[in-house]
Amino acid sequence: MIEVYPNLFVGNMYDYETIVAGKAGWAVVHACKPYHRSAVGYRSWNAPRNHPEYLVARRENRLMLCLLDLPISLFIQKEMIDLALDFIEQMHASGMKVMIHCMKGRSRSASITLLYLATRLHVLPTDSFEAAEEHFRRLYPRYRAMRGIREHVRRNWREYCEGGRCEQ
Repeated sequence: MIEVYPNLFVGNMYDYETIVAGKAGWAVVHACKPYHRSAVGYRSWNAPRNHPEYLVARRENRLMLCLLDLPISLFIQKEMIDLALDFIEQMHASGMKVMIHCMKGRSRSASITLLYLATRLHVLPTDSFEAAEEHFRRLYPRYRAMRGIREHVRRNWREYCEGGRCEQ
């Protein structure tokens, strides 16, 4: 687990389970499906499409995303990422330590953190995704985004920035 900004941490599932789980003062974004499945309670591949927590489930200071690390971006919904960014912003602003994690801490969690640092905290360049990514690698050397999440962020970069958050 690495602190990439004061009180903002990126890590993997093991980091969450051994360092953060159950501790007061922490908010967590679980950017991997096992926690979503556990929170929503489905056993099949996905929750039913009409389920109110089909993509995102929130339990107090925890946000669980139904986010797979696939080589295609087809199943990544921008609304899901927007909710994660809003949650991180809310929790971070309230003074909590925030951890964003996925299975290995390299792809999904790192990509969401990159977006947060660029679009909400303005500590990464916003002129291009590639510039932000290059700078983020210095903060978080473990960053290795899979093609699906990387393509989603790159393709939607301007839209994330123009969502009123990046300084133009």
